[in-house]
Amino acid sequence: MKVKEAMTRDVRLVRPDQTIREAAHLMAELDIGCLPVEENDRMVGMITDRDIAVRAVSEGRGPQTSVREVMSRDVKYCYDDQSVEEITRNMADIRVRRLPVVDRNKRLVGILSLGDLAVDASAQDEAGEALGGISRPGGQHSQSSARH
Repeated sequence: MKVKEAMTRDVRLVRPDQTIREAAHLMAELDIGCLPVEENDRMVGMITDRDIAVRAVSEGRGPQTSVREVMSRDVKYCYDDQSVEEITRNMADIRVRRLPVVDRNKRLVGILSLGDLAVDASAQDEAGEALGGISRPGGQHSQSSARH
């Protein structure tokens, strides 16, 4: 199966000059955890609920903080014509739950999430394997009992 067959096509965007309050409100309204950030018809980053929590709230920044100040700039992505199997392995390796999807002209055409794959019967095995890779304990941030 190709990514374009499983991805979500209707993607909402935010601009870097919008506030994190606006981004969070849109995330809540759409029941999603990330939004691509667009400037001058190009994707310049992603903002996630985790970015807002870790880079803004935990640092004492208020709701008027701009998206630009807390967004993730190093955006990993995949192509719409790649295989789901290949991309889910990559998602597990780089430990992400969702990837923006671009066409070969690098234009945003969708987002592929583990949720998209979990509801597709033909991709559930790949979604499970990716989640297993993403969820493996590791690093200094692990909360496993072995570290305490």
